[in-house]
Amino acid sequence: MFASLEEMLRQESGQVVATLCRLTGSIDQAEDAYAEAVTEALRRWPRDGIPDRPGAWLTTVARRKAIDAIRRESSRADREASAMSLLERDDTLSYNTIRDDQLRLIFTCCHPALAIESRVALALRVLCGLTTAEIAHAFLVPEQTMGKRITRAKAKIAANRIPYRVPPDAELPARVSAVLAVISLVFTTGHHAPAGAALVRVELADEAIRLAHLLVDLMPDDPECLGLIALLEATHARRATRMADDGSMVLLADADRSTWDHEAIAIAVETLERALRRGQVGPYQLQAAISCLHSVAPDAASTDWAQIVQLFGALQTLQPSVAVQVNRAVAVGQLHGPAAGLALLDAIVGANEWHLFHSARADMLRRLGDVADATSAYRAALLCPHNEGEHRFLLGRIAEINQLG
Repeated sequence: MFASLEEMLRQESGQVVATLCRLTGSIDQAEDAYAEAVTEALRRWPRDGIPDRPGAWLTTVARRKAIDAIRRESSRADREASAMSLLERDDTLSYNTIRDDQLRLIFTCCHPALAIESRVALALRVLCGLTTAEIAHAFLVPEQTMGKRITRAKAKIAANRIPYRVPPDAELPARVSAVLAVISLVFTTGHHAPAGAALVRVELADEAIRLAHLLVDLMPDDPECLGLIALLEATHARRATRMADDGSMVLLADADRSTWDHEAIAIAVETLERALRRGQVGPYQLQAAISCLHSVAPDAASTDWAQIVQLFGALQTLQPSVAVQVNRAVAVGQLHGPAAGLALLDAIVGANEWHLFHSARADMLRRLGDVADATSAYRAALLCPHNEGEHRFLLGRIAEINQLG
């Protein structure tokens, strides 16, 4: 029960902290008050039972803790005014109140004035309820470094008086893009860990999906929000087959598709269709369409590479990043043969520091029968940052092609 109780407290944290931010005007005060409320819950709930509305219970207790803190720390006049303001505010937590509070907090954490790494760290801290140690572990940095990063982000919000609000309509498109980018980056880091022993960090990917669902709940008519959740769900549905028993990476073509979560894939496809019906296609919808095409193919040979190449072409027009160019080249190599894909790869500028670029080149060269150059490309991938699962895969490929050669 205790583990599930802790999980419940984590699940409630984003909603409660968001409401406390509205009441106190401070992320730090909100987190401190929530932490005190959690301490009280851990003391009382195992004995008295979990309340019918745990979020409301936590908010009520945390608000009292915030009032006590204000009274302790402020001057007499200030503390009485602040405490009375908190006391007089309505304590009723309707669905709309929770939704609006969380939306305000999402946009505050993802303000463009904050560095992207700070946005991600702060979002995980205050919206997902992850500890600083957990976030540091997920991003493979020391806990002290991550703590300073989060502290700086909060200080910048306070110093620049970044408002705790949903931006006006004129600013909304740019700010929504920042929110979507943060959630996408959190998921990518969980789905494909940049370094370390784990290829996939399921808990981090799950947190990203939870945030994406929250955003869809808050902004149900935004097609890119729907596109993002379709992308994440379709991709995460394949997680069970991404790693072999020895910890090495498994290619999509070699995956046992019978073990994929086909119910989640079907929901992702339906969500994407809802987004596309709005007639405002953006990059997340295009990525979701690509992921869904991979997910619905009964086997690798049945993959609709022609449509995937077309989708990557559209995505490259919107986002001409190295990652998009490399993935488009891989798709072209599947559709028109490895020579065509290799030609596109060799024309990409700025990809030499990315291990997946070299791995893709190696695969094209392997398929063309060029063992020496394929081996060199795999070794180039090994020199780039990568995780241990990929390391085992690359070494295995080098051994395999040299045996065949």
